[in-house]
Amino acid sequence: MAGVVGLITARGGSKGVPQKNIKLLAGKPLIAWTIEAALQSQELDRVIVSTDDREIASISRQFGAEVPFVRPLKLALDSSSHVDVVLHAIDWLVEHEQYNTEYVTLLQPTSPFRIAADIDGAVKFAREKNAKAVIGMMEAPSHPVCLRGMNEDGLLLELFPEKEESALRRQLLADVYAFNGALYVVRSDSFKENKTFRPSNETYGYKMPTERSWEIDTEWEFLVASFLMENQIQSDSIRNAA
Repeated sequence: MAGVVGLITARGGSKGVPQKNIKLLAGKPLIAWTIEAALQSQELDRVIVSTDDREIASISRQFGAEVPFVRPLKLALDSSSHVDVVLHAIDWLVEHEQYNTEYVTLLQPTSPFRIAADIDGAVKFAREKNAKAVIGMMEAPSHPVCLRGMNEDGLLLELFPEKEESALRRQLLADVYAFNGALYVVRSDSFKENKTFRPSNETYGYKMPTERSWEIDTEWEFLVASFLMENQIQSDSIRNAA
């Protein structure tokens, strides 16, 4: 029977936040939060880190993840595609371990607030729907009708001129969702065929709470995440002591 792999992608180069994946967040390397959540999952058979960096590999092993291969440098560039990284992992496991995957769950270290229940819920949902792809989603911070373009003079440009002003009232607007970057569950056979995380008209969304959807790409976001995580740890400690 094919397994379900949690694939954590963590290359060494990072321009937004230097050494981001192993930078300490509330006392642990950033990648450790994702590894621990993945290891607590009941739906993942293996937790594998794909990296080109020896230090990231060493830290990942310390926290319990497998690092069975070193990612080729051509897949660790700024321009490298996550599609190619996932395909490399699927093919490597078949070629070197004769290990077939049913689903691969892509987990990026930049989403440290994602928990095991989110991973399990998304994988179960994928199986329930026999889905080719399931993507983590959160409520969009702003509705599309509230967005505007702006020209060089600063003049606002209507993106949806057909919408009446009354449509801007929030209670009249339909719910909309945004990708949160926390998880992507793909069925391996269809992923190899379509080479996309979002096959047309065949992609399901898995709703996650906003507080578990925080994604880190900048120093400012890292600082905010550090504050939120430390506050969460303190709250949990007080709750457990009560």
